[in-house]
Amino acid sequence: MISGLLLIDKPAGITSFAVVRRVRKALQVKKVGHLGTLDPFATGLLPLALGEATKLTQFLLDEPKTYLATLKLGVETDTQDLTGSITGGSDHLPSSEEVYRAACSFVGEIDQVPPMYSAVHHQGERLYKLARRGEKVAVAPRKVMIHRLAIKDVALPLVTFEVECGKGTYVRTLAHDLGRSLGCGAHLVALARLAVGPFSIKKAVTLDEVENPAGPEHLYRRLIPLARCLPGLKAVRVDRGEARRLAEGQPLPWPDTDPLEGEKVRVVAGDALVAVATVRGQGAGQVLAPVRVFQRK
Repeated sequence: MISGLLLIDKPAGITSFAVVRRVRKALQVKKVGHLGTLDPFATGLLPLALGEATKLTQFLLDEPKTYLATLKLGVETDTQDLTGSITGGSDHLPSSEEVYRAACSFVGEIDQVPPMYSAVHHQGERLYKLARRGEKVAVAPRKVMIHRLAIKDVALPLVTFEVECGKGTYVRTLAHDLGRSLGCGAHLVALARLAVGPFSIKKAVTLDEVENPAGPEHLYRRLIPLARCLPGLKAVRVDRGEARRLAEGQPLPWPDTDPLEGEKVRVVAGDALVAVATVRGQGAGQVLAPVRVFQRK
């Protein structure tokens, strides 16, 4: 049973779902999930969860993501990126200093309206389906977190920036909104994902490596094992008997005060991940209650 995270360096011109299909076929793995899609024109890190690791996606989807992006000032499109039709813009471009100042205003928690060409639901239907029919609807803004936004290069009309952002952020909308704030409009022309939480593009493999005719055996050592997939959660070590109880869904008495009540932890026996558990109760009644349990080889 193959289980773990496999970091893929996604090429341009292919959907994230096509990457999943190709990896599933190459490795003969039935269960493959991803930690957030990339648009077809985008490149970079696409972490795939294989086998039992698909149970970890609920804990990893909230991880911040880091991108290197390039926008073009002076032109807006209906998709907010280079794949769309031009809808407006301006020949009057800002100075480099104005670009740097405007970028600072987008750091922190901001309101962002999801683009019409997105998979967000509106009254039970995806926005992109409405957009393709030419329908326009009022989409409510959402709170998103921009942890860091650094302008890397200004070569007008192109601006390259690196952004670390929270769940639900649309980088093409960030580019669009930055253009609007500068009074000239903008759209995204390039996007590469550099990191998802602690996982970096530097550790990723290409699809050519995945589909090596020699077979997939060389990839097994590139898999991140379950026990190392949640480095942000404190590790709690248990013995074989305690591991068996947790695997059967039973809470485990846990009189220790570390971790704290309400905290999620990864429970490890040897080098295997047994469960993700939550600490409940206080004092003598405190227990580790399993949230997700994992099959062991």
